[in-house]
Amino acid sequence: MHIGLGLPISDPHALLDWARRADAGPFSTLGLLDRLVYDNPEPLVTLGVLAGATGRVKLQTEVLIAPLREPALLAKQAATLDVLSGGRFVLGLGVGGRADDHEASGTELRTRGRRLDEQIGLMRELWAGKPFSDSCGPIGPAPLSPAGPELLFGGFQPAAIDRVGRWGGGFLAAAAPSWAGGLFETARRSWTEHGRPGAPRIVAQVNVALGAQTVLDDARASMGAYYEFTGGRADSMVAGMLTTPAQIRDAIAQFGDLGADEVMLYCYGRDADQVDRLADVVS
Repeated sequence: MHIGLGLPISDPHALLDWARRADAGPFSTLGLLDRLVYDNPEPLVTLGVLAGATGRVKLQTEVLIAPLREPALLAKQAATLDVLSGGRFVLGLGVGGRADDHEASGTELRTRGRRLDEQIGLMRELWAGKPFSDSCGPIGPAPLSPAGPELLFGGFQPAAIDRVGRWGGGFLAAAAPSWAGGLFETARRSWTEHGRPGAPRIVAQVNVALGAQTVLDDARASMGAYYEFTGGRADSMVAGMLTTPAQIRDAIAQFGDLGADEVMLYCYGRDADQVDRLADVVS
């Protein structure tokens, strides 16, 4: 079982410290959330900086809201990160659901799922070296693999999870162990139905905070602000944050029993000493 670390978004200046500590510890991956109309660092730019500050851990978007972005430029950005990180970049993709994000990007909320599928198809062609069109040539740089960087897909509905098998990527589940199992099975079924060999990589995500009460309060406030748009769901999500070593170890064990390949411990509190506390929990 691999254990990754989700980075806080409330203080971009702290992220280099977080990344360097994680790279020196037992963690497999650094993850970063995405929003447009919010005071968070843009994930592709940020992971590019962190790629230069680390040498071992993977760098993962969790998840990038692809429909907000133009696909040719996104393909170029992802391929560049793939090359410059030495293949450590993982492109986690999703459709999002914030109307204001789509308003600001000039994209259509209602057709975001169809747009994502079109984007993936085009990006795969560009990564394989095909020209953009009859009148427009290829877009480099070439990624390390013709299929492009590793893909992960987030989502909860069957149509969203079916992208795992359709496009040949892994599955990222931001769900508690109590109901993540059904999502995992949907992803595995999609993989089989689309004739993929082997099995998809399954990544679970759980929200955590470790430290003094001030650290926990900071984490809860940051998480509540991020999910404020969900209304009453924000309170229940904040209440579900794991704040003791025993809770975190138990969740990791439960995800392991469900067959997860990796668990991302997502942090909202800014205190970088959490990296060392979490390292002690998972070592």
